[in-house]
Amino acid sequence: MLNSVLQSDLSAVVQGVNLVWVLTVTFLIFFMHAGFAMLEAGQVRSKNVANQLTKNLLTWSVGVVVFFLAGAAISTIVGGLTGGGSYSVAGAFMDLYSPAAGNVTAWVDWLFGAVFAMTAATIVSGAVAGRAKLRAYVTYTIILAAVIYPVVVGFTWAGGFLSALGFHDFAGGVIVHAMGGIAGLTAAWIIGPRVNRFNDDGSVNVIPGHSMTFAVLGTLILAFGWYGFNVGTSASPLALTESGGVALGSFETVGRVALVTTLGMAAGAIGAAAVATYRTGKVDTLYVANGVLAGLVGITSIADAIVWPGALVVGLLAGAQLPVVFEFVEKRLQIDDVCAVFPVHGSAGVLGALAYPLFATGVWNGSASFVGLAIPQIVGVAVIAGWTFLATAVVFGAFRAVGQARVSRQHELEGLDSSEHGVDTYPEFGGPDESGARVDGGVIRPDGGVTQTDSVDDGGESL
Repeated sequence: MLNSVLQSDLSAVVQGVNLVWVLTVTFLIFFMHAGFAMLEAGQVRSKNVANQLTKNLLTWSVGVVVFFLAGAAISTIVGGLTGGGSYSVAGAFMDLYSPAAGNVTAWVDWLFGAVFAMTAATIVSGAVAGRAKLRAYVTYTIILAAVIYPVVVGFTWAGGFLSALGFHDFAGGVIVHAMGGIAGLTAAWIIGPRVNRFNDDGSVNVIPGHSMTFAVLGTLILAFGWYGFNVGTSASPLALTESGGVALGSFETVGRVALVTTLGMAAGAIGAAAVATYRTGKVDTLYVANGVLAGLVGITSIADAIVWPGALVVGLLAGAQLPVVFEFVEKRLQIDDVCAVFPVHGSAGVLGALAYPLFATGVWNGSASFVGLAIPQIVGVAVIAGWTFLATAVVFGAFRAVGQARVSRQHELEGLDSSEHGVDTYPEFGGPDESGARVDGGVIRPDGGVTQTDSVDDGGESL
């Protein structure tokens, strides 16, 4: 009798500690929104800062409500439909809205899933900065949180057909980040570039962001939150043994994930800096900052099951591809991806997932085959990319068809802070004076555009 009571008490302790752990890393992931806000605000013009901050705030506020009301249940339903498991449409909703007595984890599990969903959603805002209508962006966020992202989760983490096939995505390198990067690239392509971004002959005009400080601060906040993203996913702190005792969770896995995450982010910065220096002769600060993030994205889907040298290789490659892919998107595709969300989140996430068979512990210890791991990764990336592109193209294509995808040319030239929100983020220096000169270094032309007079194009690339 005493042993039974002690075991019951220990079970409650273990469950309580593990739930507090999940909530703690959930709050850490939520704090990544501060990083996204600073990173994106730093990379836009001073006249669009409030608009970008508002989008980040509304992404969370609107998206998390929609994910609670519809998205989480839809992912469960899609998982059951495509994976051959049992499911109930009504039950998928009611298990969340009114969990059965004794189910103390239902809402904690939902919130943990919600912060991942909102990370995917907020990535898109950086690609369409400076010209997307707020109502169009918010409407897309609703659809992404309700359907687009939940379908991807249904295919994978919720037990759908990609999960059954063996697709490996530990913490969302493809499911969250590549999905958000592909969605952002698609939206930016359909909406079109900012005014004066490209010339008639196809040459590119660099439009620098207004604050390197904000961009780097946002990068470091995101990197900090990423430990919750990756390490928090790896294992629970405590576990009950068969004899009823308490043991540590799988901290070998936790240690591997923490190490790989750290090595990946560091190598990403080095890779981006090296390629930028080779191509331009200068170390572009934004490439280094975004290289940190690209390295993190590249490692996120595979951090639990690769040998540690793989983290260095994947991180270096993820960072190195950043300047190359950004230039390809900008100069070849002529797509204005303002915050480089595709090379940072899209292509880096795909690279990491496809590199998994090269460095998987199962391949190196002989318990898995390269081909057996490679096929599910290729299929999974193709399915998620195809679905994301199609769904995003339909939504933003519909907005463009009815003239609601982007603001007017005049509003864009004025800045979205004033035209969409009626505010001036920097009233002491951001607006024009009577002569048409601007304290931020630009001169307003007769056509309403702004020519930057305090910067010289030295041939280098800037994000």
